[in-house]
Amino acid sequence: MMPVSSHPESWAEVTLGDINQYRSKNVQPKDFPNESFELWSVPTFPTGKPEVLSGKEIGSSKQAVKPRDVLICKINPRINRVWEVGQRVCHRQIASSEWIVLRQQLMEPGYLLRFFQSDQFRTRLCADVTGVGGSLTRAQPKKVATFPIVVPSLAEQKVIADKLDTLLAQVENTKVRLERILKILKRFRQSVLAAAVSGRLTEEWRSNSDSYIHPNADAWNWPPVPGDWDVKSYSEIVESRLGKMLDKAKNTGIATKYLGNINVRWFDFNLSEVQEILISQAERAELTIKLGDVLICEGGEPGRCAIWDGRVDEKIVFQKAIHRARVSNFLIPEWLALNLKHDADSLTLEQLFTGTTIKHLTGKALKKYPLRVPSIAEQTEIVRQVDQLFAHADRIEQQVNNALARVNKLSQSILAKAFRGELTEQWRKDNPKLISGENSAEALLDWIKAERETIKPAKNTRRRTTSE
Repeated sequence: MMPVSSHPESWAEVTLGDINQYRSKNVQPKDFPNESFELWSVPTFPTGKPEVLSGKEIGSSKQAVKPRDVLICKINPRINRVWEVGQRVCHRQIASSEWIVLRQQLMEPGYLLRFFQSDQFRTRLCADVTGVGGSLTRAQPKKVATFPIVVPSLAEQKVIADKLDTLLAQVENTKVRLERILKILKRFRQSVLAAAVSGRLTEEWRSNSDSYIHPNADAWNWPPVPGDWDVKSYSEIVESRLGKMLDKAKNTGIATKYLGNINVRWFDFNLSEVQEILISQAERAELTIKLGDVLICEGGEPGRCAIWDGRVDEKIVFQKAIHRARVSNFLIPEWLALNLKHDADSLTLEQLFTGTTIKHLTGKALKKYPLRVPSIAEQTEIVRQVDQLFAHADRIEQQVNNALARVNKLSQSILAKAFRGELTEQWRKDNPKLISGENSAEALLDWIKAERETIKPAKNTRRRTTSE
C-alpha cells in the first residue's frame, strides 16, 4: 500500500477496501415494478448537486444505494467527482454504473466525502485509470479498493467534516463574489461600448446636442443619433473581401503564412499556431495584410474582429473564412471594431447571419451592415476614452483573476491541512479521551472489521452426492 501524507499518531491508515461494506448488486427495472425510485446522476465538483432522473430513464445496470453512501465517479471526463446520498425516505434510490459506491455506516460520510475531494485522493484516482475504448477511461473499482485512506476517531472525523464544511463554504462564497465582479466588469465594458457607439460618451465633448431618429433605429436598437453624425452602410465606407480558399490539392506557388478564424480574437491575434498556404505571386500581393486592416471572422464567432498592428515583418495573408476590411477616409479602424463588438454582444449583429446550426456572416450580408459615423475627430476621442476605461477594467480584472487563482488553490490547501491533522491539532489536545481507548481509530477499525464479518455472504457450497 502506497503511504499517504503524514498524519497524527492517533490516526490509522488502511485501504479503502478495508472499510467499504458495500457489495455491488445490479438493479434491474423488474426489481421494482410497483414502487417509485430515483436515479442519481453525476454532480459537479465540489458543491454541485446531482441530477435526479426519472425512472423511465433507467438502464439495465444500476446499483441500489442508501442514505449516507458516498459515491465516487469512475468514468472520465467526470472522474473523481463525489457525492453523498441524501435522505430520501419516499423513494428507492439507485446510482448509475458510473459510480463506485462506498458504504460505511460506522464512519462519518462528510469526512469520507471531503477526503475523496482532496488532491491526496483525486490525483491518485486520475493516475490509475484504464482505457475502455477510444479516449474513454475509467478507474477500476478493484484498484481503487487498494488506495490508502487515513482514519481518525469517529469524533474527530465529525469535527473535521464540520470544520471543512464551514471553511470551504467561506472559500466558495469568496469565489462567488469574485466571479460576480468579473460579471460586473463584463457589463461595464458593454455599457461603455453602448455609450461609445451611441454618442453618449462624448456628449459633453460634442458641441451639437441635436439628435434624430434614424429608420434603422428599431431593427438595430439605436437610440436617437447625434445630429451631426451620418449613417452609412458598410459597403459605402469599407473596402472588403474574403481571403484565399484552403485547398492543398489545387494551391500552388509560394509558401506563405496565413491567418484563419482561430488566429483572430476580439481586438487581438493569437499567432501561436500560424500555418502556411501555397499562393501565387499575384495572390500574395493582393492578399497580404497591411497595417490597420480589420480582420473579421466570417464563421466560428461571426463578427469577431481585430486590427492588424504589423506585429511581424514577414508577409501574411488570410483565408476565405475571414473578411479583410480596409476603411475609407470616413472611418478609423478602431471605430469599426468597436461597433462590431457592441453589436455582437447585444446580438443585433445576428440579423445578418445565415445558417442554422453553424452561423456565417457572408460578404453579401456584411455589405448591408449600417454604421453610425461621427467625425474622425470624434471617433478618435471616443476610442481614446474607451481605451482608457477598458484599461482600468483590465487592471481590476487582472487583480480579480489573481485572487481567484489563489482562492482556487485555497480549497485544496485546506483539505491537505485537514488530512494531515492540522485543523484539529488543538481539539485533540483538549479531548484526549475521544481519541483513545474504545474511542480510538484502532477500535473503530476493529468494529468495522467485525461488522464486515457479519454481512459476509455465505459461501456457495454444494453437497456432494453418492454418485460423485
